[in-house]
Amino acid sequence: MVKITLPDGSVKEFESGVSSLDVAKSISEGLARNVLAAEVNGEVWDATRPITTDSTLKLLTWNDKDGKATFWHSSAHLMAEAMEALYPGIKLGIGPAIETGFYYDIDFMDHQISSDDFPKIEAKMKELAKQKNEYIRSEISKGESVKYFTEKGDEYKLELIEGLEDGEITFYQQGNFTDLCRGPHIPHTGFIKAVKLMNVAGAYWRGDEKNKMLTRIYGVTFPKAKELSEYLEMLEEAKKRDHRKLGKELELFTFSEKVGMGLPLWLPKGTVLRERLEAFLRKAQVKAGYDPVVTPHIGGKKLYETSGHYAKYGEDSFQPIHTPDENEEFLLKPMNCPHHCEIYNSKPRSYKELPVRLAEFGTVYRYEQSGELHGLTRVRGFTQDDAHIFCRPDQVKEEFEKVIDLVRYVFEALGFDDYTAQVSLRDPENKEKYIGRDELWERAEREIQEAAANKKLNTVVEYGEAAFYGPKLDFMVKDALGRKWQLGTIQVDYNLPERFELEYVGADNQKHRPVMIHRAPFGSMERFVAILIENCAGNFPLWLSPDQFAILPISEKFHDYADAVYSVLQENGLRGFVDHRDEKIGRKIRDAEVSKTPYMLIVGEKEKDNQTVSVRKKGEGDLGSLQVEQFLEHFKEQTKDYL
Repeated sequence: MVKITLPDGSVKEFESGVSSLDVAKSISEGLARNVLAAEVNGEVWDATRPITTDSTLKLLTWNDKDGKATFWHSSAHLMAEAMEALYPGIKLGIGPAIETGFYYDIDFMDHQISSDDFPKIEAKMKELAKQKNEYIRSEISKGESVKYFTEKGDEYKLELIEGLEDGEITFYQQGNFTDLCRGPHIPHTGFIKAVKLMNVAGAYWRGDEKNKMLTRIYGVTFPKAKELSEYLEMLEEAKKRDHRKLGKELELFTFSEKVGMGLPLWLPKGTVLRERLEAFLRKAQVKAGYDPVVTPHIGGKKLYETSGHYAKYGEDSFQPIHTPDENEEFLLKPMNCPHHCEIYNSKPRSYKELPVRLAEFGTVYRYEQSGELHGLTRVRGFTQDDAHIFCRPDQVKEEFEKVIDLVRYVFEALGFDDYTAQVSLRDPENKEKYIGRDELWERAEREIQEAAANKKLNTVVEYGEAAFYGPKLDFMVKDALGRKWQLGTIQVDYNLPERFELEYVGADNQKHRPVMIHRAPFGSMERFVAILIENCAGNFPLWLSPDQFAILPISEKFHDYADAVYSVLQENGLRGFVDHRDEKIGRKIRDAEVSKTPYMLIVGEKEKDNQTVSVRKKGEGDLGSLQVEQFLEHFKEQTKDYL
């Protein structure tokens, strides 16, 4: 017999060899029908795989991240089976699950394929799925696996087998298709009800441009046709909200080949948006006790050797800057924290001064590969709303909790109310990726988890996601389309203070080492603005909108009155414009709607005579006539919490 411990702590006994699916059936037939895979002792398994030792068990369905990943990886195998049936003689590379869906890299040999072929491939996949063929796992020797793929003539699988040891090789078979794979897979193909191939692209084998270019086919599948329809509708909406498209239409930012790839140029309206975000956070930071600092865009190479950034990121950074002095070598700043350490070190510190909170909107530079650049979400030069708190060990938890409060305030102001706090810890099986002593890591990880619990955050724990110098709390925000983004981050660091020999004199008159907390509620200003644009489809909160009003004179003879109203609003800190074009008022209103201007103030003879404006609010329609002073009061009431 084996004991199976379920997530609720209950323990059930079964005969050795029981499968996770059998356990599910013992609980509920309805549950069993939805089980895609299982987490056995922390490892994701096939739901049909025998369990022969006492184990912890979590049943995985479509609602679980690993359940979806298993579903999509199994769908990649289904697509490969369809491809082999339709295009005899093809050779297969790899076919993993990705964040949404899957892909397979294929050498089509003499066959030609394009997106025009997708319908017949999808039809074949659906035909095979209906057969409800089981995904059968088998352990196989290295010799047998080499023999199989040699006879099949698939050099790509043979190359993968070269890196495997005897005893760790498994095959999976469904229907007439067999593949080298470690799994896991769903019980059978019948779970796959809806199929859509999304894209075809080129991909070098194993990501090496010296190798052959294979054809990568992307797809997505769902257990219900309705879910596929909803997903495709979401993609269409995402296209409309694409920050690159809206950024151009709303004249927020641009890129120039002459300036360089991945280096955004902020246009006047985008700059206003950015500056308002910065002003909002600066105000909150001053209230929270932060001191502003400014540091250079470059730093001596030795600075980043001391911090460890050069050893970790040097190869992926811009190349060093050499000066006429052969002993001088600089780097474009990849991080702000080393500079802030040197500011802390600029004078002796007492325990009475701590915490020291240094904040900077600091621009940093990282050489991202050209193929990875994407609008504002992946750039080579970006500004972080960076701050570093230097505190005593006994202050860490309190300071960490205060930062959580600040991040929550930022999210609330900008409409991000659906988020999860990810506790990002180091990989316990691969500690060489990180710097610092075990006891410091363990202490920092414990403090983060305790602070998150005290603040009653909805948390998930992810191993291997820590920064190289310390664990962190990453805020994973769900946007209006249900997509998840990593925004704010808070990190506890016991290591940089040691590397930079930071000190303070304690109450005992002895020297002690401070702890460093890194935090950035926005993360990167560029990435945050991109996500904000897509979340609100360019309809920014009133306090943040680059143009908050448009004054629309009915005809040219009311231009002077429109200009007078504009002057009053501008003097009171509002930003907008007067539409002086010789267009009909209907056209002016439509254009103001398209440009997503929150308020339209229409002025004609009646308004001029009564010294009023006819107010129209985007999305709500006419609000009636108001005195200019009344409109100002209305506006200030709407924005009082943030301006």
